[in-house]
Amino acid sequence: MKHSFAKKSFLIAGIAAGLFWQGCATSKKAAQLTLQSTPWHFANGIASNQLSQQKTSAAFPVPPAKSSFTVKLKANLQPTDPTKTLLEIPGVLKVTTYKANPADRKMQNYPAYPMPDGTVPVLEASLKLYPKAEEPGRDMVVGIPLAMLKKPFGEHEIALDFSGVRWTLYVDDELVDNDFPLGYPKWEGQNTWKINPALVSNAELFIPGLKPEKVALQTPRTSPEIQYWTPGYHNAWVGDVATLYHNGRYHVFYLFDRRGHASKFGKGGHYFEHISTTDFKTWTEHEAATPIEEQWETFGTGTPFIFDNKLSISYGLHTTRLYPKEQTALPLLWDYYNKNGVTGTVKYDTLSVYPAGSTYSVSEDGISNFHKTKILFHPCENPSVYTDPEGRLRMLANYGAKGTWESKDIAGGWRSINPGFPPGGDCTFFFRWGKYDYVIGGFTGFWTKPAAAPEGDFTDGVKAGLDFYNGMNVPAVSQVKDGRFIIAGWIPIAGWGGALGIHEMIQSPEGRIGTKWMEEIIPQTQSAKAINEGLGIPVTVDKPSFMLTFDVEPGEDVASKLGVLLEGAGSEAQACEMQVSPGAKRAQYGIGKPGSFADAEKSLREGGAPQSVRNYAIENLSHTDKPFTVRMLLKYSDKFGGTLIDTEIAGERTMISFRPNLKINNLTFRNSGLKVKNVKIASLKY
Repeated sequence: MKHSFAKKSFLIAGIAAGLFWQGCATSKKAAQLTLQSTPWHFANGIASNQLSQQKTSAAFPVPPAKSSFTVKLKANLQPTDPTKTLLEIPGVLKVTTYKANPADRKMQNYPAYPMPDGTVPVLEASLKLYPKAEEPGRDMVVGIPLAMLKKPFGEHEIALDFSGVRWTLYVDDELVDNDFPLGYPKWEGQNTWKINPALVSNAELFIPGLKPEKVALQTPRTSPEIQYWTPGYHNAWVGDVATLYHNGRYHVFYLFDRRGHASKFGKGGHYFEHISTTDFKTWTEHEAATPIEEQWETFGTGTPFIFDNKLSISYGLHTTRLYPKEQTALPLLWDYYNKNGVTGTVKYDTLSVYPAGSTYSVSEDGISNFHKTKILFHPCENPSVYTDPEGRLRMLANYGAKGTWESKDIAGGWRSINPGFPPGGDCTFFFRWGKYDYVIGGFTGFWTKPAAAPEGDFTDGVKAGLDFYNGMNVPAVSQVKDGRFIIAGWIPIAGWGGALGIHEMIQSPEGRIGTKWMEEIIPQTQSAKAINEGLGIPVTVDKPSFMLTFDVEPGEDVASKLGVLLEGAGSEAQACEMQVSPGAKRAQYGIGKPGSFADAEKSLREGGAPQSVRNYAIENLSHTDKPFTVRMLLKYSDKFGGTLIDTEIAGERTMISFRPNLKINNLTFRNSGLKVKNVKIASLKY
């Protein structure tokens, strides 16, 4: 079934909106995600050394150079201004508590969980690692804001585990933070360690480390809502997204991101996590599709695909972030291709160099349970593999390569069929909808052609001002049941990570693409209330997270426009204005001004940056010459440290912005030459 930019009856829209606000939205079943999260248990073991309040320091034998270890301690955490050391292995490990800067969200995002008085006490463990023996050591930090705990102060069980691949902090049997090491500690001679008896009652050191095991729960943990979802840690985010609809199930793979790309000493430490749904209401979190299992591993974007009737996912090994190209498999892969005109097949666990390039994993059951093939099939480091509507196995090459490639086998034999398109360097994605083919880039590129046209006939939709970029980064498109097309991506909040965004797509008979909210996953609201105050009068909002809807009747003047000024209690500079100009067929987010409309912003075609999710414009709106409805979702959270704004215009275009430090407490309508009616506001439930 094709969705089209059909003309809408304002009467029908008004009736639908009325039903919506009379309670239909609040009574709809909320989307819910069933999580993999559980407590953890460390199997019993014999400690290599123990400390207590009677024995506060001791020496222990030198561990092997690349040994794992676990430290367990019972600590009495207390509010403190100066830094307090709980435990220390000089030159190796230091565990401290201190008050973090409540304005500093870099790396750990500790202000996501402030105390009621606004302070941010934290527990932190710093491990000194040596990525290269000849270089100075580097501190790898894991930590937690104490306000995350049910009982921030008092006695807590703490475990620190270094496996060689992971450096993990557990508090009261919960995994609260981790990172992915490069290098190992230096154990110098006969080591000593010590505790602070005022804060620690006992501590145990295990060499080699203990193995943590998940505790089975009778009732799984859940997370309400899926729209704007982030993993449930203070510093964890959704990165690049890849999707596929297969056998009635919609799969979302996303690069799990901690610290906004700053994990693994700034090398990313990304890997694909996996959630799915069969009805868009009940979602399931699966085990990671591509877990990190070696120190050299950090993964780049790829795509899920079906080959040989198996659900698979391609992805790139971004090993060149860690080691020079000459120390990786890339020269070997390129030499083979240059000599043979097609790529070879290499099992990377047989190499004497570091693996790099394209690889893939395969699902054991067609739903999850992925295993790594350990096959390198191409030197591209961001492979977008897909099976096209004609059944051909193809790939769009990104980062380290470019062009369109084709093969009869995923494992090798890839040949270039269109060397210049796409141009590479971005996370491109192909889909066909009806009579048209589309290729979208991760941030800016958009090309289209009739499906029957030759490979080289793609035209640039951005240059024509006909793109549909709306603030989602690295979007992926999948056709789902009933012929619907869904776009998913990540909304930047913390560097190279943010919140999950999912919208539905619509298509005109001429092939133009638009976007609208996906009704099944619209966040739930409380009862709505009408705003009866006159335009231009500030309206106080009950809560900073809410849905706002209103109808617009355009005037005759092409210069007419409407602005919604969103302000917080803080600095005036943080105000935002969402502006719609029906006659000019434009909308934008801009910096809010106290006495006038925001300045004009640029569209992507004009040099603007929707991918920044700050100030930008969209152009060539459809059906704003007749009465239309605007819907706005505004979500504030301490984790975000600001407000995410998602606007739907006339049911055919969406645009998203994130406003750091903005916590909305009032809004003001500004109007020039338009009529605004049926203004309603409803607080979000979550």
